Amino acid sequence: MTPRPTPSGSDPKKSAAKAAKSVKKAAEKAVTKKTAAKTPDPVAEKAPAKKAGAVAKKVGAEKAVAQRAVAKKALVKEAAVDKPVVKKAAAKKAAVKKATAKKGVAKKVTAKRTAAPKPAVENAVVEPVAAEAAPVPAPGPTAVPPPEVPVSPAMDGGDRDRLLSGTHHDPHGVLGAHRVPGGVAFRAFRPYALAVTVVAGDVRAELHDDGDGFFSGLLPLSEVPSYRLLVAYEDTVQDTEDAYGLLPALGDLDLHLIGEGRHEQLWTALGAQPMTHQGVTGTRFTVWAPNARGVRVTGTFNFWDGSAYAMRSLGGTGVWELFVPGVGEGELYKFEITRPDGSKTLRADPLARRTEVPPNTSSIIHASHHEWQDEEWLASRAAGAPAHEAPFSVYEIHLPSWRPGLTYRQLADQLPAYVKEMGFTHVELMPVAEHPFGGSWGYQVTGFYAPTARLGTPDDFKYLVDTLHQAGIGVLMDWVPAHFPRDDWALAEFDGRTLYEHEDPLRAAHPDWGTLEFDYGRREVRNFLVANAVYWCEEFHIDGLRVDAVASMLYLDYSREPGQWVPNVHGGRENLDAVAFLQEMNATVYRRVPGVVTIAEESTAWDGVTRATHHMGPGGFGGLGFGLKWNMGWMHDSLDYMSHEPVHRKYHHHEMTFSMVYAYSENYVLPISHDEVVHGKRSLVSKMPGDWWQQRANLRAYLAFMWAHPGKQLLFMGQEFAQGAEWSEAHGPDWWLLDPAYGAEADHRGVRDLVRDLNVVYRHTPALWQRDTNPSGFQWIVGDASEDNVFAFLRYDAEGSPLLAVSHLSPVVRPNYRLGAPDDVPAWLECLNTDAARYGGSDVTNPEIVKPDPQAWHGRPASIQLTLPPLGTVWLRPA
Repeated sequence: MTPRPTPSGSDPKKSAAKAAKSVKKAAEKAVTKKTAAKTPDPVAEKAPAKKAGAVAKKVGAEKAVAQRAVAKKALVKEAAVDKPVVKKAAAKKAAVKKATAKKGVAKKVTAKRTAAPKPAVENAVVEPVAAEAAPVPAPGPTAVPPPEVPVSPAMDGGDRDRLLSGTHHDPHGVLGAHRVPGGVAFRAFRPYALAVTVVAGDVRAELHDDGDGFFSGLLPLSEVPSYRLLVAYEDTVQDTEDAYGLLPALGDLDLHLIGEGRHEQLWTALGAQPMTHQGVTGTRFTVWAPNARGVRVTGTFNFWDGSAYAMRSLGGTGVWELFVPGVGEGELYKFEITRPDGSKTLRADPLARRTEVPPNTSSIIHASHHEWQDEEWLASRAAGAPAHEAPFSVYEIHLPSWRPGLTYRQLADQLPAYVKEMGFTHVELMPVAEHPFGGSWGYQVTGFYAPTARLGTPDDFKYLVDTLHQAGIGVLMDWVPAHFPRDDWALAEFDGRTLYEHEDPLRAAHPDWGTLEFDYGRREVRNFLVANAVYWCEEFHIDGLRVDAVASMLYLDYSREPGQWVPNVHGGRENLDAVAFLQEMNATVYRRVPGVVTIAEESTAWDGVTRATHHMGPGGFGGLGFGLKWNMGWMHDSLDYMSHEPVHRKYHHHEMTFSMVYAYSENYVLPISHDEVVHGKRSLVSKMPGDWWQQRANLRAYLAFMWAHPGKQLLFMGQEFAQGAEWSEAHGPDWWLLDPAYGAEADHRGVRDLVRDLNVVYRHTPALWQRDTNPSGFQWIVGDASEDNVFAFLRYDAEGSPLLAVSHLSPVVRPNYRLGAPDDVPAWLECLNTDAARYGGSDVTNPEIVKPDPQAWHGRPASIQLTLPPLGTVWLRPA
């Protein structure tokens, strides 16, 4: 079209030609356009690359009248685009008043690599629009700013080298779009790309190929626009947002908390997080690697070539971050880390929420979609009594081998029903966190934030926990913060130097397992572990954590000879860093998750394992803060006693009674765990002496003694039905023993029925659990009848109601055996007898009500007479 004449009376054709030439020149040089008056000596002023300069015109020798004109911006546009791109025009102030201006339209611009003073943009065809201007008297002479000198958009050689070698700490500072003298420089690093085009709305500009996968161009813009990239490869064109045109997707508060080691929800800040950032859908990758010279993210989304996916270092926290547009759930990834020596290592994400099935080792981008249905369980848990004052009977399970071949969801169809039928209050899962070697049973963890993929996805595991809760069963989980394996794709020397492990080799190497110990003195490492404990409880609704190998953490000289360890600052052998970590972990978990319990597997006499962290003990330490502790001493002593022939047991009588000397020093769990039925130790029934009948009788009597003893109880799978073979993770329990077609099925079913009935009576008898940690809940009747192999004691609930437990561990019947009894109970009724026929016993029972005699016995004013079955335990309650 032909623009109408300007108010100055200039020739429209000449004005249009001059305007087009002016815009083209601005696009080429990215400097201020000149708008000349009819006289040959114009006054030039500086203008942004997108704006026209002000036009000054001389009028006379003494009086100058300045007119302000607005020229149009030049926007690059494809010839095929119908809709014009319209931008606002602005004018520079040259000591004149503002004047209105019309909008202009640009046709087409192609961006090229610019080396000053060469043109930055070529082939601009502009359709000009003349601007109206009103003459305004100038108040006086105006200073003229110097013109901008355009710069080359091509990347500096040093930055190129660092990006190519994977050692750039701030790729966002050189890639993407940046305001530079002369306009906006666009830079992209896309190895294997044939072309890269910047798209801003309807505008496109192809960048110059600088070689080695680098592309650049300079556009005459005053501000960085919203834009996308079209990346052309041999067989496809990728339309994507520019990852290097976005702000960090991790906030300052997160970085501050990470730096302080106080981020209690660390999994929300580190790892791979699908999200929408600045209106762009993608995944934020973050990793802590303070010693790295550079970090790149690599995965299936970039064909495992992380060259174009360099991460940026955020401040001094050691955290690296990159938001990758268009990448979502299900993609595999790892971090390519350049070590301080320049070598590279490919690492799985320490905070990956999902992993590949071993032996594959990649991390998987994951977002949970599980909808929990256990609100009633969580509410009752939070409002209920603490674990040491509640019924707590635990069935320990190795999930991969309980029913080999079943997934999490398939287990959810069978496990809750079985555990509920057996009467257990909780299940304890051997480590669920990802581990590379199945033979470790999960105790050498590499994926601390990911349930093992062997059985399904994280949401599948949540479904299993949810189903157990809906069946009224609590879920405990073994947690292993004591050590980690040396796999070169995991945590060991993660960024090229000691990071998660202690820098002192003597402190780092675990002498027993060939693994590495965590550096509990480093705040970021301590944060990694504390947040991990919170993660399982909050994200997976785990009801408790059984912390493995606590003793190995507490002592600097654990399994070390003199000269292999260095005393602490006080000259002692206590690991002060580990003590502080365990206290922080327990305090944090109990504060954040109501009703949860932590349990210590601690095999020494460390004082205050279950004491509150703020209560100082005689050794000068506050308590570790656990809720419960495994009573390893009771387990070893009692199993040793039971392993002897009955004729020799009188010489070991104290092994069954010594536990009451310290029973109230901690809040105890009595564990018959997996550790006692593997590696040549034999199964529980096989530990018992005698023939098959006696072995089962011993086992039944022992289990009833265990259930009545102060403390909670834990039994490993397979022992509830007297499996004769040791446990193997390869095939799990011998369920075929319960097959009715098997000839000895009744023997095994009898033991299983006893365990079920023990749990039923236990749950409905508060005397067996309400005062487990209170000395007033226990009284010996007779603890020194070693010649008879008899143990008899009373348990009391909070209301003073008793239960009498009598264990007779000789293979003979003792009729009319007299025992002291309280005189305030008028009659007793046998509520459980392990020798009952239905359990596979000889059926020597006390079916009638037993009334006390006024005859004093065992230091009590009254006594009763019972028939004691061979190798049996009897429970009696007030009639």
